[in-house]
Amino acid sequence: MLLFSRPKDSLIRAFLDAEKQLPYSYPEIGSSQHEAPVAGYDNDLSTIELGRGDWVWLAAKEAVRQWKMFPGGWAYIVPRIPPIRQHETVGMVAQVMGLWWLNSCRIVYVIDDEHQFGFAYGTLPGHVECGEELFIVERDENGRVRYRLRAFSRPRFWMARLAYPIARAYQRKFVRESMQSMLVFVQNHSS
Repeated sequence: MLLFSRPKDSLIRAFLDAEKQLPYSYPEIGSSQHEAPVAGYDNDLSTIELGRGDWVWLAAKEAVRQWKMFPGGWAYIVPRIPPIRQHETVGMVAQVMGLWWLNSCRIVYVIDDEHQFGFAYGTLPGHVECGEELFIVERDENGRVRYRLRAFSRPRFWMARLAYPIARAYQRKFVRESMQSMLVFVQNHSS
């Protein structure tokens, strides 16, 4: 949904209530859990090391629970800290070139074991793009903790197709700021 000002809570609630009943906007549901690229989409994979040890691992998991991978300001999630559970519908609000975009997503799957914690969400019809994004923290056998963001997407809305280079630039900006936001949170909460 394209808006000329930041969306009000009542509009967001009504939008998400309507979207939660709708199917995903792409057929490759769950494909972000595989390493192979998804044909017909832009495939992105970014990773950053967050540190080592149990405290880093606990802080990284907490960052995901609090959706700290969203840099805030120009890109944020509504409700503010939704529960991380399969089928949970969320809104992703982004301000791009003075316009506000209210997008809908649903959590496709959750991963929670001793070495990985995170989730993937997929786009619903009210999203400007279509595809899926995985946000995950991982701990290896040496105690190294990494944050990984894997996505496959393509423009769905005509304006996103028309402004494709700008949309891709904002996707790259989101990834950079997401990595930085996770790193800062973990550094501030792991000691």
